[in-house]
Amino acid sequence: MAKWILAALGYAIFRFPGALIGFLLGSFIDNAKVEIFKGGNWSRGSSSSAPPVGIGDFELNLLSLSSIVIKADGQVNQTELDYVRQYFVQAYGKERANATFKTFNNLIKNREINTARLCMMIVQRTRYEARLQILHFLFNIAKADGAVSSNEAEVIQSIAGYLRIHSSDFMSIRAMFFREADNAYKILNISKTATDAEVKKAFRDMAKKYHPDKVQHLGEVHIKGAEEKFREVQNAYEQIQKERGMV
Repeated sequence: MAKWILAALGYAIFRFPGALIGFLLGSFIDNAKVEIFKGGNWSRGSSSSAPPVGIGDFELNLLSLSSIVIKADGQVNQTELDYVRQYFVQAYGKERANATFKTFNNLIKNREINTARLCMMIVQRTRYEARLQILHFLFNIAKADGAVSSNEAEVIQSIAGYLRIHSSDFMSIRAMFFREADNAYKILNISKTATDAEVKKAFRDMAKKYHPDKVQHLGEVHIKGAEEKFREVQNAYEQIQKERGMV
């Protein structure tokens, strides 16, 4: 579209040389548009795939990542779908959530999502702390049916890599959803041999990283998610304190 507009504009000003330059420049702009979906995109020329009016990029990106996790086990789990719907109702209201779910159903049933490109767009437009919150949200989706499966954990780890989440931060959030030995230490991202001083420092660092103030710009529902992570960090620290008799 841009190539024809710029070609016409160039012709009107500089005749044929201007038309050629405008066409080439417009072609570059058209080709620079990032496609998230293989076999389709959100172009205006396809009314069946256009997102409902009012849905923002962040919502679409979040829905797309949600669909990837939900399909990780090879089937669509209704409990996980319900979790996502409830999350969006809380975040955006019932009317807007219903509109976004029309797009979400399309993503679930008809699209193969290019995860790398999608995550690249998210990285360009979000802060690191916001991406940590997205990762926590994806784990919550996976756990909605009672437990995070190995397939879901692998998919989320792959997404974390594309989102440029540090492996230590991924393991910390993962530990909040898997009850394993030395979980409290994993959440604080330290080893069991850490000194008391190192434990205290790790708690301060993690508390700062996961403080709800870091995601104030994302809205109340995301703040609640940050508060959940913050409590997990506090609980892990208190558990270690109790085990060690720390003052």
